[in-house]
Amino acid sequence: MHFIGLLAVLIALPILGILCAWFGLDAEGLDALRQQAETVLPGYLATSGWLALMVTLGVVVVGGATAVTVSLFEFRGRRWFSWALLLPMAMPAYVSAYAYTDFLQYAGVVQSTLRGWFPGLRMEVRGLPGAICMFVLTLYPYAYLLARNALSERGTHLMEAARMLGAPLSERIVRVALPLARPALAAGAALALMETLADYGVSAYFGLTTFTTGIYKAWVVLDDRLAAAQYASLLLLFVTVLLWLERREQGRMRFAATRGGRGHDGAEARLPVLSRAQTALAWMVCGLPVVLGFVLPVAILLRLWWSEAGQGMGFDVGRYAGWVWNSFRFGGMAALAAIVLALALCFALRSGGLPRLQAALLRLTARLAGMGYAIPGSVIAVGILLPVAWLQSLWPGAGLGVLLTASSLGVIYAYLVRFTAVAVQSVESGYTRIPASLDEAARSLGSSRAVIAWRVHMPLLWRSLAVAALMVFVDVVKELPATLLLRPFDTDTLAVIAHNLARDERLGEAALPALSIVLVGLAPVLLVMRALDGKRSQPLQNAAPPA
Repeated sequence: MHFIGLLAVLIALPILGILCAWFGLDAEGLDALRQQAETVLPGYLATSGWLALMVTLGVVVVGGATAVTVSLFEFRGRRWFSWALLLPMAMPAYVSAYAYTDFLQYAGVVQSTLRGWFPGLRMEVRGLPGAICMFVLTLYPYAYLLARNALSERGTHLMEAARMLGAPLSERIVRVALPLARPALAAGAALALMETLADYGVSAYFGLTTFTTGIYKAWVVLDDRLAAAQYASLLLLFVTVLLWLERREQGRMRFAATRGGRGHDGAEARLPVLSRAQTALAWMVCGLPVVLGFVLPVAILLRLWWSEAGQGMGFDVGRYAGWVWNSFRFGGMAALAAIVLALALCFALRSGGLPRLQAALLRLTARLAGMGYAIPGSVIAVGILLPVAWLQSLWPGAGLGVLLTASSLGVIYAYLVRFTAVAVQSVESGYTRIPASLDEAARSLGSSRAVIAWRVHMPLLWRSLAVAALMVFVDVVKELPATLLLRPFDTDTLAVIAHNLARDERLGEAALPALSIVLVGLAPVLLVMRALDGKRSQPLQNAAPPA
């Protein structure tokens, strides 16, 4: 249990570091806070607030419309759209921003053509509306996936019952489908909103004054640790509220199938078939998000990369291999450490029989580990650097700052705080499929806890462990703000180098690292698609009757 206690401290340290910064607030700090409230803080609040509001609205509209179309109607291409709508999950918002900036630039083909039709027209993608579009196009799959699962369980039967009672299609959608999907849409919107607030790449590239860019500017540019901690604590407060709302809505997503599954329902469970005109509308509703969120950005990046290669700019294979190696090295180290921590935590939760104090500590650790994924990387980085700076001031010769910033230890630590929750969720789902009777049988044969974990659990958990490692690895490769703040000197990853090159307007050179990130991000999307296909092919067993 000492290991669990140490894990709890390590996960909670960044949060405590940010909160403790307020205790050292003196008269000078209050004056600085007053100046920020009069100057930059209103801009951070306004930009972050508008961004959050409009992204939430866009994610709910796009995710809800696509989920209703795919789940409740039958049309040609429906099965293809059901998984294609997940493809934008592989596209980080900042990568999409790089692509569209080149595509919609003033001297580009699109604006030149439009100016020929509408003289004087000028579009600027780098702004708040452009950022909103980038986030909506890449984050709507959160709401789509959760709403689709909610509607697939009971939506067909309830829509059919409403039809038999004489309700027209529009009323069935408004009064049956949307209320049924509302908790799922709210949970998906909360997840998308947390990703939006955690973003740094889009906000910095588009020049937006959000809390995340304010944290980076205060820490790196202005060297104001107190201001960075204040911005980070406000952002942490927003994320905590969102996490609470997401957990509440997830708890409300409890549905019971009315029968044994779609395959057992006969004609009553058949989806209504759309006409040709309706099918064309369904294709537009489902096709636009896929094209704008994945197909078009990938095509733009491929064109940029091909143009760069065709100009003979001298592609440096060695430098690219170094960026790939750094990304894969960080991802592999973080994934290995995360699954070890997740195994230890989940095994301790499964074993039980602990004293009250140790059990309470274990539950607290599990809750802290679950919160990590919701905390922005910039907040975690500041929460790590603040205690280190304080300890460094007390013991200048200890070299703690050098240990965390001049080696991979600091950035791996930040990854673990942020992404251990992903590994814990996967390992927990694996443990739910292992009967407790196996543990009891092993104990009756005299096996110790270590033997049970190694010889009983591990052979049955390897799939869950592989999925956990893959998910953590992909998240690490895509992570930008924590890597920017904590990476060792002269150690660039694919995400960092893509951001730096795009910031310097070298979009052609940034295309290949950006495409590499998208290619890595496709792995979890393919896993989700496979899981959905497997779930669809197996009817529900032991379904509860409707309430």
